[in-house]
Order: sequence, then C-alpha cells, then structure tokens
Amino acid sequence: MGAYTVIDRSVSPPAVVVPRDYNAATDFIDRNLDEGRGGKVAVIDESGRYTYDDVARRVNKTGNAILGLGIQMEQRVAMCMLDTVDFPSVFFGSIKAGVVPVALNTLLTTADYDYMLRDSRAVALVVSDALLDKFRPILDSLTFLKTVVVAGRCESGEDAGFERLDTLLDAAADTLEPAPTTSDDTAFWLYSSGSTGTPKGAVHLQGDMVNTAELYGRQVLGITGDDIVFSAAKLFFAYGLGNAMTFPFHVGATAVLMAGRPTPGTVLQQLRDHDVTIFYGVPTLFGAILADPGNDRGRSSDALRICVSAGEALPEDIAKRWVDRFGVDILDGLGSTEMLHIFLSNAPDDICYGTSGKAVPGYELKIVDEDGNAATDGEIGELLVRGPSSASHYFNKRQRSLDTFQGPWTRTGDKYIRRGDGHYVYCGRSDDMLKVSGQWVSPFEVESALLAHEKVLETAVVGYKDDDGLVKPKAFIILKDEVELGDAVAEELKGFVKDRLAPFKYPRWIDFVDDLPKTATGKIQRFKLRE
Repeated sequence: MGAYTVIDRSVSPPAVVVPRDYNAATDFIDRNLDEGRGGKVAVIDESGRYTYDDVARRVNKTGNAILGLGIQMEQRVAMCMLDTVDFPSVFFGSIKAGVVPVALNTLLTTADYDYMLRDSRAVALVVSDALLDKFRPILDSLTFLKTVVVAGRCESGEDAGFERLDTLLDAAADTLEPAPTTSDDTAFWLYSSGSTGTPKGAVHLQGDMVNTAELYGRQVLGITGDDIVFSAAKLFFAYGLGNAMTFPFHVGATAVLMAGRPTPGTVLQQLRDHDVTIFYGVPTLFGAILADPGNDRGRSSDALRICVSAGEALPEDIAKRWVDRFGVDILDGLGSTEMLHIFLSNAPDDICYGTSGKAVPGYELKIVDEDGNAATDGEIGELLVRGPSSASHYFNKRQRSLDTFQGPWTRTGDKYIRRGDGHYVYCGRSDDMLKVSGQWVSPFEVESALLAHEKVLETAVVGYKDDDGLVKPKAFIILKDEVELGDAVAEELKGFVKDRLAPFKYPRWIDFVDDLPKTATGKIQRFKLRE
C-alpha cells in the first residue's frame, strides 16, 4: 500500500499528493515511527505522557480489539469520548482497521444520542465512563448497536454487560496491518447541525485530514515538531480534531489534552504547566479570560507564540485587548464541519482584525448573491468554498447533500463581504441559526423547550450580542394570562431549558412581551425582533 502522502513543494502553494492506496492512520501514526520520532512525546493527558511509540501501539491494539469484537470493514463505531489518549487510540485504531469512527459531541442530551446512533446505524459505541449514564436509557432500544465499550476508570461502578477498553487493549496484539483502503474511502464521520438544527452525518474521506494538516496547519499556522499545542475546543469538533490531533501528528509535535471543561483558570493552568506554544480557543473563551484583569502573560506560558480562534467571528475589541494583555496575536478564521477545518483565515504575516482574513492556500472562495451570480467587492452575499477537504456528502440525506455540495463547491451558509484588499468580513448566517460558543443552536429547538413549560404561551428566539459582541440566544415570551411577570419567572424558564437541552443552548436574556410580530400567514418575523 502506498502509505504516505507526498508534499510537492516545487509549486505554490505546495500540492498535497495523496496516493490511491492510502490509510490515514499509517500517515499520521506509523510515519512518525518511520521518520525516527518514536521516542518523542506525542500526547500529554491527565494520566501521563505518551510517546509516538506508545500511541502507535495503542492504535494497533485498539484496531485489533475492534476487529476482535466482530466489527467489519466500513461499519460504524460511535465515539463519545473525553479528551484523553484513548480518543486518538480509538479514532485511528478504527481507521487503521478499516472501520469508520463517528465522533459525537460529549455535551448533548440522551435524545440527541438516540437520534445519532439510529441515524448512523453504529454497531458499537465507545463511551467515556463519565458519559455512560446519558446512554443507559436508550441502549436496549437501538436496533443496530451490538457492543458497548466503556473507557476510563469506571467510577460509576456499574459496567455489567459492557466491554472495558483497558481490558480489551491488554489482551490485543500490538501489531496491525492497515486495511486496504483508498484515499476516496470513507474514513470518519462528524455530525453537523447545519441550517435546520437537524443533525447531519458529514462523511469525510481518508485523504481529507492530511490536506487540512498541510494546507492550514503547516502552511498558515506554521506548526512544527517543536510545538506544544493545547486546544480548548474538544477533539469531537472538526476544529479540535485538527488542532490537537491531526496537526501535531502531521509534524511530530506534542498535544496537551484535558478531559474537563475549559474554564479560564484551567486553560491558563494548562498553558503554564506545559509551556504551550500554540493555543486554540473560541471568542467566548478569549473574552472570559480577559474578563479577569489579573489574567495576563504572567499566568500563561512564556513560550506561547500564537493563538487561533474559530467557531464564531472574533470581535475586533477582544482580539486587540488580548494582544495588549498577552503579547501574542490571535489568528481568526472560518472553518466548518463540512470542510473539516479552517479554509479562510488571517495569517501570521497578514493579520487584519475585524475580518476573517483570506483564503487558505489550496482553497478557493467566491461570494454569490441570491440569484447565484458573483457578488462584487463590498457586496454582501453567501460564501462558497472549493477545496480538497470537503465532505463527500451527508449520510442518507440526498437533498441536503445536493443543496450543500454543488459540484466542487460547498455552500457555507455564511454571509460575507469581500473588501477591495481581499480580506473577507463576516456578516452573519444565511438563516436563523445561532452559533453560540462555537456550536450551532436552533431557535426552533429552544422555542420548543420553552413551550413545554406550563407558563409559556408563545415564544420566539433570536441571536443577541453580549457586551463582547458574541452572539447568545435571546427569548421573547408571551406568558399565559394567569402568570405574573418577574425576574423569578425568567430564571425559572432559563433553568427549565437548561434541564432539557445542552447547557449552551439556554436563553441568556428573556423579554416578556404582549405579542410577537408575524406575517399574514402567522409566521413569526424574527428579523423584526433582531432589530
């Protein structure tokens, strides 16, 4: 098998040549051993340090364990896992065995997981012990799911009937021949909410990851084997997957992983404790760190050389305050689950705060108006992107695939303006979806949760910017006649939504109103509420 990618540096930008016979695990894992980096630290997590030799053995053992469970090539294995060395082990172990990992957001609800497991038809689930309770109510009702593997220390003490990942690895062989996959074979899935809030399985191919790692990771970010990276965005995100796994593994760098929630305190501690050189965050987190005037370079890493932001547009004020306080720039960029990582970005030698930068080398952009015609500079339109890391389709959703993946172009659903100097300025979404802390939120989903409360008669949810210019959900609510207005009711409703949806989806503000603007046919006019 032609295992490794060739980077043709005789052209600009360097061309990524992926051989026809190709398995991504050999490129990101085995190649580091062949190039003499076996003894280099690849991963640092809360349990210890793991060299590239260690990770390669764990990948092989995991692949053998998966095959030993009777899982066949091209079948799906769902992963709902915290950020530890187990994540890359299961992810690349599956790929090396020819099995398709489906990475799931660890912050969702039981109902979300029920939908995704049914939709993906996953035959196995690997889940971190701390997340197992979210799956217990649905496991017996899933037609295709045959095996549950629990990773971690099993602190719950209730694992009867489940396989243990550590036990499987102890019994598995540490050598594994890669499955005979091609560059166009399915490698993994990531779920994207998209413009309607309905989860869609974006299918990515074996050759996609190396393109993002080379074209953005190496060519724009400039990551090298000397870097130590930390990503607040978790590995189950397309953004985090590149940040803390494929980018560092592409060049033999070291990734710091943290299983817990990234708070300003825990993030700064990771940067300081491990002399991190590259930090990946989201605007909300950068703003939260800056909210404490005591947080500065002294509480961070002396080695920090660059930061990256994605997930939502970075307000110019946050970027400039960060540079003043920490002395390093933030590269703001735009990526998507469908394109796997950032394809539009500022660069270290071309930073223009208040913009998303320019196209990443190897990608093409165009802005079109409502009729599909090319927009002129300064004219708002929808952004389309063409590049080598686009998902092939959404699984089992033909019409959505046709709407999004149009020949070589992918519709982003984002509204942009291209300035005369070539920089792109974000203007908002093409629909009513909200992006909160880097994650899509469906107004309809929040409205449905609110309407389930006995005191709510009608409601509409829109995006509203906080003091830092970051978008959060705001709800306009008509209460039932017998309910008295007051702050206590607002807090009760916020808590009600928190109990039913992922925490980031609850409305940060609630306005009680007497009526809602509607069309003649009764549809709520959200644009009037946004105004």
